[in-house]
Amino acid sequence: MSVIDLIIRIKNGYMAKIENVDCPYSKYREAVLVKLKQLEYIDTFDISGDKQKKIHVKLRYEDGVRALTDIKLFSTPGKRMYIPYRKIKRVKGGMGHALLSSSKGIITGDQARKERIGGELLFYIW
Repeated sequence: MSVIDLIIRIKNGYMAKIENVDCPYSKYREAVLVKLKQLEYIDTFDISGDKQKKIHVKLRYEDGVRALTDIKLFSTPGKRMYIPYRKIKRVKGGMGHALLSSSKGIITGDQARKERIGGELLFYIW
């Protein structure tokens, strides 16, 4: 699954205190990055290249403190985890977010409960 690679690269970048992370481009990864930017886990991202596109992600630090603490992955290429909206739990008492891939695109757990739609549980992030 391509989104797992992206998330692990971002997490490793934060662990190594690196400012920027690069990864190959896909529309799915771009959708996840748009949601992570809205949730303020990353600063910005740029797409470059003609034939082989790359995504350049700028990680977010405030006074040297990283915006991301940890990630818990659920869906893998060999094991997809689908969940109804009623079973989506709050992450760290509301301090984190659950990201899902649904029929309406990449959404958070709060949005899924509000719109009453389930989907593939990708990961928890806090």
